[in-house]
Order: sequence, then structure tokens, then C-alpha cells
Amino acid sequence: MKKKIALIFGVTGQDGAYLSRFLLKKKYIVHGVIRRSSSFNTSRLDDIYEDPSLKNRKFILHYGDLIDSSSVSSLITKIMPDEIYNLAAQSHVAVSYNIPEYTSNVDGIGTLRILDVIKSINKKKIKFYQAGTSEMFGGTQKKSQNEKTPFDPQSPYAAGKVFAHTITKIYRNAYGIYACNGILFNHESPLRGETFVTKKIVKGLTKIKLKKQKKLYLGNLYSKRDWGHAGDYVEAMWKMLNQKKPNDFVISTNKQYTIKQFINIVCNKLKIKIKWKGKGLNEKGFDQNNNCIIQIDKRYLRPLEVHNLRGDFSKAKKILKWRPKRNLNQLVEEMIDYELKNNGQ
Repeated sequence: MKKKIALIFGVTGQDGAYLSRFLLKKKYIVHGVIRRSSSFNTSRLDDIYEDPSLKNRKFILHYGDLIDSSSVSSLITKIMPDEIYNLAAQSHVAVSYNIPEYTSNVDGIGTLRILDVIKSINKKKIKFYQAGTSEMFGGTQKKSQNEKTPFDPQSPYAAGKVFAHTITKIYRNAYGIYACNGILFNHESPLRGETFVTKKIVKGLTKIKLKKQKKLYLGNLYSKRDWGHAGDYVEAMWKMLNQKKPNDFVISTNKQYTIKQFINIVCNKLKIKIKWKGKGLNEKGFDQNNNCIIQIDKRYLRPLEVHNLRGDFSKAKKILKWRPKRNLNQLVEEMIDYELKNNGQ
């Protein structure tokens, strides 16, 4: 039986790394796209990397970039994959305010470049997954969000993703392309990028526990988020492309915590007895020795805050037979264990 071929844009990120491993276990041949730079950014893929000199490789990396139409076209036409997963993005919300044009080009128009190639070569064969985000809901007043909740983006990143989501639906309806949008709520893991708040909190508090760092600076402590495990969420991506009909799905846990609650969970796991004092920008966290270990820094506050995100994954549960396997406590323990191991413990 012929093996399925998958092409992943954004293969070096957290989700790309987990999806690559998942698909390899499913006996796929996996092609991944990386941007050319002076240094390799493939550390998340070290254990599955295969040297180009080897024959019959199952995991193959290519240079390319979503802002370059010619590279997108040549890669897809050369590989002719069964499935394309677009996980590539400038995905840091705060940074998107500093580089809005680049963010829109990659996150929005980059998706259109892929869809145009699929449309032109073989729209019936290639299945397409577009990685959306709960940030698209932005300023919503709804207590929880599902596939019918209106978008209200509050950042250039979210705006680019709304365009990508919308153009994916348009190409699906207009040209019969098998294309799905996954509206994924926050999903974390030990492989999360250094600038994301959960990684920053876990890594920072672990170092404070080990006396390798004195203080952690954060932004809004009261933003509410729905956190799941990236390893669970990539399975949902695959399930979307293996249904009879394409559709769009919210992927989440339907549970919500503030940043402050997340900090408290991490501190509890690390046996740090944290006490909170002050209000607003002057709120601080102190350890059992009355050392200030957490402080608000206005530089980490967004121009427009997204206060309330909580996903309703009922549709995915019913149609995809998907549900999260790991809870937040398990996720935090896994992230802490990783940091302890990498700090010589």
C-alpha cells in the first residue's frame, strides 16, 4: 500500500515537531519546510532528523518561505503531497504590533499562496489544513466560543489569521478544495517557544526555585485562557483531514484559567509558597522568604488586551470523536520536568 505524503509548513515550531512525530507513527512520508538562515533552527526535530545522503528517507526537509510564491509553488508541485498542513506563522501577538506588514504577509497572504497552488494543480487530490487561533475571537463578550462565534481580532496577528481562515473557506466553497480550518485555543508543551507566557513562567519559576534567577517580569495577570497540550491538538489536525467532508473545528479543553492561576499551579508543583500583595500594576508575588519573585512590567502589556478565551469543542467531540487527553496539571508537570532536566536536576 502506497504511503501517504504530508507537507508541513512551519515544521520547526512546537506544533510542527509534534505533528511530524504523529504522522511518522502513522507511516506517512513527511516533508517539512524550513526557512534558510545562518543558523539551524531544527533542535525540536533532532531525534527524527534524517541525513540527506540516506536513501528511502521518511522525514525530509526543504528550504522555502511563505512570502515567496515561487518557492511555495515549486515545493508543492515537486512533492505533490496528499495533505498540506500550514502551521507557519509569525505567531507572537506582541511582536505583530511591531512588524504588522510582515505578520500579515506570512499569516494571511501566505495561506492564499498555498491555496492558489492547490487550485491550479490538483484541487481534488490535495487536502489542506489551515492553523487558526482563538486570538481571532479577540474582544468577544461570549463566555465561551465555538465555530459560530463572530471574530473580533485585537492584533495584527489575529487579523492576519482571520483573513487566512476566511480565504480558506472561500476557496473550499468556490473551487471544491478539501480545506479545513482548525481554530486552536492555547496549546502548550515542553517544546513551546521561549517568548510564550506559559514557557516563560515555567522556565522562570524553575530557575528561581534552583536559585538561578531572582525575579520574573510579566504583563496582565488576569487574562483568561483555555490551555491544552500540543500533542493532543495535532491529532485533531490529522482527524480533520481524514473525514469524508471538509469542515472547520474549534479545538480546546472548555476549561479556563487566569495567568495568575497558572502561576499558582506552577508554584505549587515547585513547592514555592507564593503570596500576592498589591493591586493593578503594583501587584507582586513573594516567596516564603518574602523575596519578590514576580513583578508587573508595563512593556509586556498589549495595546489591546484579549481578556476572555474559552473554547467549546462540542463539534469536534461529536464529528471527529476527539477530546483532550491531558489536563492542565499534567501539562504543567511535563513542562516542569523538562526544565528541571535541562537545568541539571
